[in-house]
Amino acid sequence: MAQTPVAIVGAGPAGLMLSHLLHLQGVDSVVIESQSREQVEATVRAGILEQGTVKLMQETGVGERLDRIAEIDRGIQISIAGEMQRIDLHKYTGNCVAVYPQHEVLIDLIDRRLSDNGEIWFNTTVDQIEGHKTDTPTIHFTKDSGEQGQLSASYVVGADGSRSLCRQLIAADGAQRLKHEYPFAWFGVMVEAPQTNPELIYATHPDGFALISTRTQDLQRYYVQCDPEDTVDMWSDDRIWSALHTRVDSEDVKVSEGPITDKAVLRFRSAVTSKMQSGRLFIAGDAAHTVPPTGAKGLNLAIADVAVLAPALARAIKNGDEGLLQEYTAIALPRIWKAQHFSFWMSSMLHSAPTGNPADDMFQTERRLAELRTVTSSDAGRQLLASQYVGFDLPSYEV
Repeated sequence: MAQTPVAIVGAGPAGLMLSHLLHLQGVDSVVIESQSREQVEATVRAGILEQGTVKLMQETGVGERLDRIAEIDRGIQISIAGEMQRIDLHKYTGNCVAVYPQHEVLIDLIDRRLSDNGEIWFNTTVDQIEGHKTDTPTIHFTKDSGEQGQLSASYVVGADGSRSLCRQLIAADGAQRLKHEYPFAWFGVMVEAPQTNPELIYATHPDGFALISTRTQDLQRYYVQCDPEDTVDMWSDDRIWSALHTRVDSEDVKVSEGPITDKAVLRFRSAVTSKMQSGRLFIAGDAAHTVPPTGAKGLNLAIADVAVLAPALARAIKNGDEGLLQEYTAIALPRIWKAQHFSFWMSSMLHSAPTGNPADDMFQTERRLAELRTVTSSDAGRQLLASQYVGFDLPSYEV
């Protein structure tokens, strides 16, 4: 039986950053990941990093590539039925956000963990976790070769995504999974085309929502609102371009076109687990909560979780002090609910939600457009939106 102070299930942003932060405190860990390194690093997801996430990466030695290649946005554009409004993030908060896809963050963290001789067990499936209420929880695992084994730890952290095995054990101890399903989805496309606009454009229109974002100078990521039951086959290239031009184009901006290389439907769901710990088992990131992508909070919430967990675990292991660990859920949940509110608020302002009643649909459209104009027409509204968008400072605790 192998042993480690901290066993981490999942090599996503939460699991890898936690392992990195623990290493900086002199605490060993093992990260167990069911996919290969190549699969993890090739899972392309959007990434808008809040100022707190950017600072943490820079201060802990994993920000070199981010500083070199990330696009730093000092503002965002909100298009309201063709009327462009710029929210100056830096003016209202003194901070910016970085457009840096999630897989790039994972590449940086994996490279650093392996260069620090950290243990990441790729291609390894967690079959069972037992004894999480004892002093020596044990993970039963199977490697892709078929070899089976056990890993004993002082603490186990589940950073294993929205279908978390670890969360199931916490749910069995009475934790609730509070959920909300949204009546719309995003149809996302990757496009080989020049940049439409230097900053992200969040566009709303009576027909629905669209988002214009950039991957590189020659590769763009576009989204249009669609029905959650839509499939890729229902959206021809002509339909995609028509929706984008209708919802985004104005006197100042025209969506740039090019070959579409990828199509996908992204459903909108929110979920919060009411208790993020049980005994010596903890969950973080998507295992504990999910948010719709409108507010760009998912990855950043995962980093905020482990900014609490890392010093809490280090205190417990090095000093025998579990006080901060016991407060983990109480510290993490208020920030999570603030992010849920912001994501819900942005989604409801920017997306149409047809009811089938034309008169009611028209009322709801005009109401939400008026709400957006109210927010963007005053310094108070712009400052509120900007401060929520760039995010709050990460929790900081001494070990």
